[in-house]
Amino acid sequence: MSNIPQLIATELNLRITQVQNALELLAEGATIPFIARYRKERTGEMNEVQLRDLSDRYTYLTELAERKTVILNAIAQQDKLTDELKAKIESCLQKTELEDLYLPYKPKRRTRATIAREKGLEPLAAFIKTLNVKNGISTSLEAAAAEYISEEKGVKTAEEALKGASDILAEEVAEKAELRAYLRDFLLESGLFVSRIKDEHPEGTTKFEMYRNYQIKVKNIAPHNLLALCRGENESILTFDVAFDEDFVLSYLESHEIKTKVRAVRDFYQGMLKDAFNRLMKTSLISEVIAEKKNFADIESIKTFETNLRELLLSAPAGMKPTLAIDPGFRTGCKVAILDETGKFLEYQAVFPHQAAEQRLKAAQTIKNLITKYQIQLIAIGNGTASRETDEFVTEVLQTLEKKPIKVIVNESGASIYSASKVALEEFPDLDVTVRGAISIGRRLQDPLAELVKIDPKSIGVGQYQHDVDQKLLKKKLDETVESCVNYVGVDLNTASKELLTFVSGITPTVANNIIAYRNQNGAFKNRRQLLKVAKLGPKAFEQAAGFLRIRSGDNPLDNTAVHPESYGVVEAIAKDLGVGLNQVTQIAEKLQKTNLQKYVTDTIGEPTLRDILKELEKPGRDPRAEFKYATFKEGIKEIRDLTVGMELEGIITNVANFGAFVDIGVHQDGLVHISQLADRFVDDPKKIVKVGQVVKVRVLEVNEKLKRIGLGMKGVKQ
Repeated sequence: MSNIPQLIATELNLRITQVQNALELLAEGATIPFIARYRKERTGEMNEVQLRDLSDRYTYLTELAERKTVILNAIAQQDKLTDELKAKIESCLQKTELEDLYLPYKPKRRTRATIAREKGLEPLAAFIKTLNVKNGISTSLEAAAAEYISEEKGVKTAEEALKGASDILAEEVAEKAELRAYLRDFLLESGLFVSRIKDEHPEGTTKFEMYRNYQIKVKNIAPHNLLALCRGENESILTFDVAFDEDFVLSYLESHEIKTKVRAVRDFYQGMLKDAFNRLMKTSLISEVIAEKKNFADIESIKTFETNLRELLLSAPAGMKPTLAIDPGFRTGCKVAILDETGKFLEYQAVFPHQAAEQRLKAAQTIKNLITKYQIQLIAIGNGTASRETDEFVTEVLQTLEKKPIKVIVNESGASIYSASKVALEEFPDLDVTVRGAISIGRRLQDPLAELVKIDPKSIGVGQYQHDVDQKLLKKKLDETVESCVNYVGVDLNTASKELLTFVSGITPTVANNIIAYRNQNGAFKNRRQLLKVAKLGPKAFEQAAGFLRIRSGDNPLDNTAVHPESYGVVEAIAKDLGVGLNQVTQIAEKLQKTNLQKYVTDTIGEPTLRDILKELEKPGRDPRAEFKYATFKEGIKEIRDLTVGMELEGIITNVANFGAFVDIGVHQDGLVHISQLADRFVDDPKKIVKVGQVVKVRVLEVNEKLKRIGLGMKGVKQ
């Protein structure tokens, strides 16, 4: 398929030069964040989404082309490749269509048709096919079949001969690409998903209750409903299938395949077609339809996961300030970790505020002493067990202080996974897992992105049926999301962890380790050029990575911006023309506003890059993430039993699904705002209204203590 770039250009509404240049850059090893940020001239300013779509489609079409070559060779070796078939195969754009065309020629296990051929019944099948186009016959089917009776070949009667001929014709019909395509489309358009819960699960005993006697059009099923059906089936709680009008299907096959008016031949064909469909087509077509819809559901679910993960990773950082982090607990006490303004672990204490009064007083004094000793500006409290009780305890302590740190309840999903991980063990080999958990909670508040990259995204708690979707595709898409977020924000070269560095464009795990080793041996990097002294970090890796790595208070002010070193020359030329020093970069931006950028365009640096440079110089070293905000949970509301219908509360969005959003309102159990309750207007996609990490006001609509369900609404609630 030499026309792949043209095909992609047409499909994605791009110019052929954009596609060709982007593919060339990818082939050279450039990453998508790098191309999107620093090669706008070559791609016509394609963004990351367009580049990822292009890359995915190119991979698909390349795999398709490779498969076509294999199939064409396989059919040619059988001496069955006609010009017409070759043209059909070469023009295919979908893998399903291609496999349909290959089906009749695909090596298969021994079938009823192959057994019939071994018995010498192929000529009989061919003869019956000739009768199908005639309106009169000179002999009966039984008489024609009698000629094939053979003790030696195991054909004892004319009836057996006709049955064998029918098996041959049935397989031919079942393998016709155009019939399979039509019937697959029919099932997708007119079929119904139907499910029932197995008898051994009485009413009201499963979480799949809505699927007890469920049916919905195949084309209308929501992704989360199909994934729920798949999970219910995997857990042996329910069964589901595709129901459809089988009489219509058989009528269609008859109208398409039966040409003759001769009753005997028509009857034979009707029986053969019924067998072809029921035995050879029905199960596989239903499986293909379910697989196609499941693939769509996977993609949509993964998109939701990507969006949620992006919002979580790009959550506003509270800032690198001295932090006291608490992993709450009742019986085992609260683990308290102290972090400095770089996130470095300084001290650990265990306090027991939820036991005897004496212990509570002692805990309060410990917290006060730590706040004073380390001049704490942030307090992070994990949202797990004893979270609200610990929050109230800390509030009591803060009331006795003149200067109060900001106190925030932090989502600790995945913190326990991190604390027991190899990453945490390498980072803190001498600390207990509970202490590592407290450190992670504190760092999440300081800089969510830097800490969350250490955890498998599936453990962060923002997915929807993440264990039911295509795991390979999920990992690919989530890794891309993390990579995109890390490079969007930029990374402090002198404080970044190995895990964070690994997601920077062009940096492999080995190179990330080498950067840390160089930093430990030689001290902080003073400029970006020093990166070239790092083992295995060559010119190509430097080109890909340098623009995304920041050096604060280094030799060159531009090293703390997203301006790429390859553009330093033009910035220096501009600064010289304007009579401004590089240490006054904001003045360069100010004066550049009134300058004709065209003057500085070169063969490699065009207006798009110059505009980016101008934007960067306006606010050098700025963090592109939003301003930090946090929810204030209502006092006295700690458990689900404290809720009453009609109550208005503040909370924080923890997860967004296709059917609504989950909100933490401080009672250990997230409430659900159904899609119908998100706004005072119709909402087709919750992601258009809310995002993970957003602080919202909600009204309690329903409380079910037994099922631990909380129904919330945002309709009519002033945000």
